Amino acid sequence: MKPHELSCTTAIFLDRDGTLIEEIGYLQRLEDIQIYPEAFEAVEKINQSGAQAIVITNQSAIARGLITQEDLKQLHRRISDAFRQKGARVDAYYHCPHHPTEGAGEHTRTCDCRKPQPGLLLSAAQELQLDLDASHMIGDKLRDIEAGHRAGCQSILVKTGYGQEELLLLDDEHASSSSSINPLQRPDHVSTNILEAVNWILEYNLEERSDTTH
Repeated sequence: MKPHELSCTTAIFLDRDGTLIEEIGYLQRLEDIQIYPEAFEAVEKINQSGAQAIVITNQSAIARGLITQEDLKQLHRRISDAFRQKGARVDAYYHCPHHPTEGAGEHTRTCDCRKPQPGLLLSAAQELQLDLDASHMIGDKLRDIEAGHRAGCQSILVKTGYGQEELLLLDDEHASSSSSINPLQRPDHVSTNILEAVNWILEYNLEERSDTTH
């Protein structure tokens, strides 16, 4: 296997809002989808590597009654169509519709799939027969990083979306006075955006892992 190639049992998990598409709050309308331009190349590179590009997203808008499950499917179909038109492919979407306190319906409850819990990644691994130890999580929030680590993946923080704000929390001076930071929230790498993160995984991280096996 070449350094830039991955097995089909490997996944690069992608947070949606703030990582793959612009963060606008609670996405509800198709016309509000704004995909980061560099995301098209990033996902295409994942496809070419042989890994699976899997979106992992908290969608408490469902629990809050802002959108339905069918609305979310339509949003994700639109995103997939946009990538397909650019020659790239999103392989799967896994979402958490829950919130522990907001809303009043069946989705208002504590669950094991809302990030930073690793439930979505674990479900994807079981259903798609993925090797989590060889997989990666890319996101713009510390809860993405923690979810990836809890699932056994390496995790990369991007500076898009909330990334810059979250990065401040990791500053040694801030972290030393904050009880909310734990080792699971510290990323293995920090990248400017999703494309830089994917490049790091393919060009640097894989080579390092290859070196350790020789």
